[in-house]
Amino acid sequence: MTNRSPFLISALAFGFAFLYVPILLLIVFSFNESKLVTVWGGFSFKWYGELFQDEQLLGAAKVSLLIAAMSATLATLLGTMAGLIMARFGRFKGRTLFSGMITAPMVMPEVITGLAILLMFVVLEELTGWPDGRGITTITIAHTTFAMAYVTIVIQSRLSQMDDSVEEAAMDLGARPLKVFFLITLPIIAPALVSGWLLAFTLSLDDLVTTSFAAGPSSSTLPMVVFSSVRLGVTPKINALATILVVLATMAIVVAGYIMHRQEQQRKRAMQRALAEQDAM
Repeated sequence: MTNRSPFLISALAFGFAFLYVPILLLIVFSFNESKLVTVWGGFSFKWYGELFQDEQLLGAAKVSLLIAAMSATLATLLGTMAGLIMARFGRFKGRTLFSGMITAPMVMPEVITGLAILLMFVVLEELTGWPDGRGITTITIAHTTFAMAYVTIVIQSRLSQMDDSVEEAAMDLGARPLKVFFLITLPIIAPALVSGWLLAFTLSLDDLVTTSFAAGPSSSTLPMVVFSSVRLGVTPKINALATILVVLATMAIVVAGYIMHRQEQQRKRAMQRALAEQDAM
């Protein structure tokens, strides 16, 4: 094993500290008795009790989780189809335009994206009567628009690294393309699907700027409520809420990692059995 220089170790330690020390401090001060978020007044679960009695925060959290789940699912479906087209269809007329339209939300400023989506909804409402005002539906569509771009990149990268001979062998044995996709391609890219869904879910849950354009008065999301609360003064309830979100996100990552690890182990065992059977013949 090569020796690491003290500079590289120090840089790594500084990077991890820069990322995670603020989160650890936030978690610690969520158990603070004092109302001042920067003054330690003793250990207490007081603010967790206050949080679960705050109907505005809880309602906003439910709305955010619902929107994040719906937009992540839609973004994964659409992103998978777009990634499949980009990775499997080769060069086709309009590929450059199609690729540019997919990646545009990733490089476009959020203010521009949010304003464009708002104008689209206004024009649609004037022409067709839908959507009837702004709410959960419009926010979900807006989040799906930009989250789909990230999912497409993840799926396209995984499909580009995949060995096409596996799919070709299945089709040579008589399987139709749709059956090959569901029985061969989909299980192989399942880790990428999970990663894309989690990424889309996180982007939706965290978004503030685009949501501000697409939201209505009765559909405030958690980032909007937290932002308005911060402007008036931070309370330890926000720390308690952030701690719960960090714990939930950590649990989701651990579960997703465990599932992907099991799938990888099962795939390796299946390949070993296939090789053993081949050697026996």
